[in-house]
Amino acid sequence: MSTSYDCSKPERRRDGLTAAAGAVRAGQLVVLPTDTVYGLGCDAFNSAAVRSLLSAKGRTSSMPAPVLVGSWRTIDGLVSVVPMAARRLIEAFWPGGLSLVLPHAPSLAWELGDTKGTVMLRMPLHPVAIELLRDVGPMAVSSANRSGSPPAATMDEARVQLGQSVAVYLDGGPSGEPVASTIVDLTGEPRILRQGAVSAAALAEVLGRELPIAG
Repeated sequence: MSTSYDCSKPERRRDGLTAAAGAVRAGQLVVLPTDTVYGLGCDAFNSAAVRSLLSAKGRTSSMPAPVLVGSWRTIDGLVSVVPMAARRLIEAFWPGGLSLVLPHAPSLAWELGDTKGTVMLRMPLHPVAIELLRDVGPMAVSSANRSGSPPAATMDEARVQLGQSVAVYLDGGPSGEPVASTIVDLTGEPRILRQGAVSAAALAEVLGRELPIAG
């Protein structure tokens, strides 16, 4: 049975974070607030949990799960090389609405989907998400909705779509405007895969050049 916690109340927030951390470690799914939309998450290194996440969303492995981290430093253990462009963008926009695609470290034992040797990383600007991530480590997190349906901007919207497939729901209040993160591919020459919360102009200012937009 799913349980939910109102994180606006200190005691419920503490209990909710404890329950969510326990669920993640047990290979279960949790819904958590982020600075963009609500996320559906699990242990990034638990392959069965990641498969459950994709199944709950109605996705296949052809649409791999992104990974959220709770610290800048975490990225060094997850990718093979961190280019200078990535470090500049991280310093400027993390935590926040910028996702970076990088080659993942070949030694990592995870199965996020058909990633072709890459991983999409982001550090969210939300205190509840950050606290959970710093407790349990990197999490595979996708938007908390069924594939093809609108992303959830509240916990209740996520619950309607995901129901009992989720063990713990953390309610951080409305997410505000459901703006997706900007995605920048850094596996070669930097390029924008998706425009979102961080503008192309802001990226260009940090990197000293305009980035091409894929597609």
